[in-house]
Order: sequence, then C-alpha cells, then structure tokens
Amino acid sequence: MSTIDHKATAAAILPLVGGAANVTSVAHCMTRLRLGLRDRSLVRDEELTALPAVMGVVDDDTYQIVLGPGTVARVTPEFEALIAEAPVTAEALADRGAAIRAERKSRNATPFKLFLRKIANIFVPLIPALIGCGIIAGLNGLLINLGWLPSVTPALAAMASGFMALIAVFVGYNTAKEFGGTPILGGAVAAIIVFPGVANIEAFGQKLSPGQGGVLGALAAAILAVYVEKWCRRVVPASLDVLVTPTLTVLVSGLVTIFGLMFVAGEISTAIGDFANWLLASGGAGAGFVLGGLFLPLVMLGLHQALIPIHATLIEQQGFTVLLPILAMAGAGQVGAAVAVYARLPHNTSIRNTIKSALPAGVLGVGEPLIYGVSLPLGRPFITACVGGAFGGGFVGLFNMLGDKVGSTAIGPSGWALFPLVDGNKGLGETIAIYAGGLLAGYAVGFLATYWFGFTQQMLTDLNAAPAEDAPDSQPREFSPATSSPAGV
Repeated sequence: MSTIDHKATAAAILPLVGGAANVTSVAHCMTRLRLGLRDRSLVRDEELTALPAVMGVVDDDTYQIVLGPGTVARVTPEFEALIAEAPVTAEALADRGAAIRAERKSRNATPFKLFLRKIANIFVPLIPALIGCGIIAGLNGLLINLGWLPSVTPALAAMASGFMALIAVFVGYNTAKEFGGTPILGGAVAAIIVFPGVANIEAFGQKLSPGQGGVLGALAAAILAVYVEKWCRRVVPASLDVLVTPTLTVLVSGLVTIFGLMFVAGEISTAIGDFANWLLASGGAGAGFVLGGLFLPLVMLGLHQALIPIHATLIEQQGFTVLLPILAMAGAGQVGAAVAVYARLPHNTSIRNTIKSALPAGVLGVGEPLIYGVSLPLGRPFITACVGGAFGGGFVGLFNMLGDKVGSTAIGPSGWALFPLVDGNKGLGETIAIYAGGLLAGYAVGFLATYWFGFTQQMLTDLNAAPAEDAPDSQPREFSPATSSPAGV
C-alpha cells in the first residue's frame, strides 16, 4: 500500500468508530489497531469489516481492528494524526488530565505508597482543628503584641494550645482505625506519651518528658497496639477476649512505648527539627529552590504524603512548620503559568474560560483544577510552572537563611489562604511580607517562563486554531499518555 492508501484507510476507520471524540486511547500490536472507546454503541461494525483493509474486529478490553502485519504499523500513525488535527478544547484537556491522573493513581498503588496514603489518612482528619487552632494562635499573638484585651488572651491561648497538647491521642486513635485495630485502644496507648506522670519514669538513663516523641511516637505506639491486638484476637479464647485482649494490648504496647518508643521517637523528632532548621539556615535559597520546584512532581509520584508527619512534628516542636510556605510556592508557579497560557491562547476561548473559572481557586491554594485541567495536559507549561515555584521557594528560603523564618501554624491551606496561618521568629508584618514576596516571585517567574518557553510554535498553531462549528468529532477526547497528543507534547 502507498502512504496515501494508509491515510485513506485511517480516514475511513475514524468515523466508523464514533469519530475522534469517541477515541480515548490508540495503540497497536503486531496485527491489530487497538482503540480505547468512550461509547461502544457508536461503532458501526458491519461497515468497518466491509472496508478492504480490515480483516476483522475483536471486541475485548479495547476495540481491536485487525489490519495485518506491516499495515497496522503504518495506519496507526495516520490515525493518530487525524485525531491530533481536531481542534483542542478545554474539555479535551480536562479529559487528558483525568487520564493522566488515573494513570498516576494506578502507578502509585505500590505497597510503599499505599502505606504513605494510610499515614496521610491519619493526619488529614486533624487538619480542620489544626487550622482553627492555628488561626486562634495567630490572633492571640497579634493581640498580645498590640497589648489589647489582656483578660482574653489567656483564654485564647488555652483554645489554641489545648488541641496541640493532646494531638498525640488523636493521632493514636486515627492510626488504630486506619490500620484495622480498635481506635480507642490506639488512643489509650498514645495517651501515655502526653501523661504528666511519665516525668517520673527513667528510660535509657534519662528522665522522660511528657510529650516526648510527639506524633511520631504516637504513630508507632498505635501501630504496635494494632499488631498486638490482632495477635490477641487470634490466640485468646472468645470467652476471655473482652477482658484479655484490651488489657494485653495496652500493657504490652504501653511498656514498649514507655521504655523504647518515646525515647527513640523523641530523638527522631529532634533530628527532624534540627535538620529542617539546618537545611534552610545553610541551604537558604538553594534549598528553597529545590523544594519549591520539586513539590508538584512529588505530588504526581504520591510521595508528598510522607511530608505530613514531618509538618506535624515541626508544628508540635516549634509552633510552625518552615517547610509549608516554601512548598506552597509551587501553587504560585501554577497561577503564573495559567495566566501566561491565557495570554498566549487568545483564540482558544474554551481553555481561556477554564482558566478564568479555575484561577480564583488557584490563587487561594486549590491547584488541582489548573494542574489537571490546563498545565499538566499541555506538558511544557507544567514544567515552567514548576520553575516559577522554584523561584518562589528560593525567595522564601533566602530569607530563612538570613534569619527571618517563615512558617505556618497548620497544614492544609496554601496560596492566599495561608496568610492567616503565617508565623515566624520576627514581626508578623515582616513575616507576611516575605511570604507575599515569595508568591509574587512565583507568579512572575511562572508567567515569564511559560510565556516564553511553555509552547512550541506548532503548539501555538494547534491550540489557537478556531474550532470547526460543524465538525462531528469536536467533542471532548482523551489520550493515553503513551500516545501522541494534539498539542504535540
């Protein structure tokens, strides 16, 4: 067959499988063109099999069109090219983003990453309390600095500190629940860590301190309690289970916690705090640049969840986490990149409307609509957005190296929503100004990097093409990451 014949075959097949809008993925093996289809009912089997080049069809996990060896390898790129020629819309980008997200989710289903997800599930329910208490702590600090309402500030301090004083108990409860144990037993074992009476106990030649080991100790103690409880359920007779299992669970886990885990977890917690302070004090702008630039790729890999107990440990130790404001700069880079995409695609009203609707959420720190709806499906703008986040993180990291710590009293919020939670070792106004400067740096560099380097000329041509009003295949479509995309990414 000639190239023209291969293209004609692809052109004949496309409308018979429902058009480009119905194709979600394209691949081929030795003899078959394998298509992922959105709606199988749109396929016209009899007309397909009547085509001269088609030897048959197989309806399996994918819809398979038998073209024969050699022919399929030549028809497939022509078929992909026809799909790529259709105008790119925001719906198509959203579909592609959903496909990427689904693929990332399946790739992240490894035992290690599933364990990290369990750890995240322990701390996520605590975020509302962390935010509420963090804002009250910030308000209380402001009132104390201004000398206002001296009779009220002690009450506010109690409200802000009460939860943090007992956070280990909540962590223990959620840990046991997440790992399949009895939640209240996990909370009971973790409560040992914050009990004032542990100050009278000596371990490893040192007196213990209430709260020593913090959330990491509570996490380890509750996981141990779950395993002890499950062992007891297997060996203890049912008639004695209600008495023996809870007793042995608390006794064995409690002794190990007091005479081992509290000390070890305390040393680890101290090392985490010291390392975070050293990293930003010595690495400064460089450390901030790396952290801000790599945070979103960590999110894509599912590794960001490992940072949650680190944030919680820093908040417990120092009153704020110095890492979160730097990592939040990744969202600023996304905002700047989205504005640049909007400016570079004046004729693509669909994508511009998506950006207009998603941008306010992005400014407030909710970045998923911009990431999965705009930058990640386009490819290059996601990379340039990470560059913007790197510069924003470098800006905040530089001031940390100069002695102006910028932290957050809670985890969860980002972007402008983090302003009420910003805290540091200097005045509140100075700390807020540094954080705002980092956001502006992220916006500016994300915009400039995307404007100048976020598109190839072919991408601009394709993305600015006016959608055909009467095109039958101008509906949303989805591409497998392994196939070519209409933007040429």
